[in-house]
Amino acid sequence: MLQASAQQLKTPQPSTTQTIKQDVGLGSIELNYSRPNMKGRKVFGDLVPYNKVWRTGANNATILSFSDEYTIGGVKIKPGKYGLLSIPGESAWTLIISKQTDVTSPAAYKESEDVVRVKANVINLPSATETFTIQFANIKDNSCELHLIWDKTAVALPITADVDSKVMKQIEQIMNTDSKPYYAAASYYMENGKDLNMAVSWFEKAVQQNPEAYWVQYQLARALAKQGKKAEALAVSKKSMEIAKQKGNEDYVALNIKLKQELK
Repeated sequence: MLQASAQQLKTPQPSTTQTIKQDVGLGSIELNYSRPNMKGRKVFGDLVPYNKVWRTGANNATILSFSDEYTIGGVKIKPGKYGLLSIPGESAWTLIISKQTDVTSPAAYKESEDVVRVKANVINLPSATETFTIQFANIKDNSCELHLIWDKTAVALPITADVDSKVMKQIEQIMNTDSKPYYAAASYYMENGKDLNMAVSWFEKAVQQNPEAYWVQYQLARALAKQGKKAEALAVSKKSMEIAKQKGNEDYVALNIKLKQELK
C-alpha cells in the first residue's frame, strides 16, 4: 500500500537570523542574533518590558564570539563565546556579557554567570527603525562600539582591545630575526606617535629592500615631512611620483602631488 509522505512547508522566518563578523584590533568579534520587527507594536515598555532581562533579540539567545581578548566595562573578556543580554530601561539600559549562551527567557538567566555589566544611556532617535538591529560602529585600530537599535531607541556598548603592547612586542621579537618587516614596523611607528627617527630609518631600509616600491618612498617622504625635513621629503616624494607614473598608479601620483602642495 502506497502512503503519501508529508511535505515540509518552508516559510520565511518571522524574525530573521543574522550573523556578522567584525575585525577589531588583532582579532575579530562575531555576532549571531535574531531580528524581530515592530509590526505596528509598541516595543519598549510593552513588547519588551522595562527593567526585566531580555535576550536582546528574538527566538534564540544572542551570542558574541571573541577571537582575541577584549575589554568591556573595564573587564577583560577572554576569547570564547558569550551571551549578550540586556535590561532595558526608559533612560538607560544594563548590558550584560554572560557565560550563559542559552538564555531565551528571564527565568533561565543566572546573574552569577555575569562576566560584566555596563550601563548605557538611551539615545532617542528622530525616526523609528522597523527591524531590531545590532551593528558594529566607530571602528578604530583598538576599539569599536556595538550599537543596539530598535524603534526610536539606541544604546551603545564600547569595546576596546590592547593592540599597542601586543604590536610593540611583535616588533621587538621580529626585528631580532633575519626577515625584518621594516615597512610595516615603520608605518606603525609613524601612525602611532612612536620614535619617528626609528620610523625613518626603517622606511629607508625598506626602500633599500625594494627601490621600486613607490608606496614605501611615499611613506618615507611623509615621515621626513613630520620631522620638518621638507627638502628631503620633497626629493623622496618626487622619486615616488616618478615611479608611480611609470607603474601607472595614478592614486600615488595624486598623493604625492598633494604632499608636495602641503610642503610648500
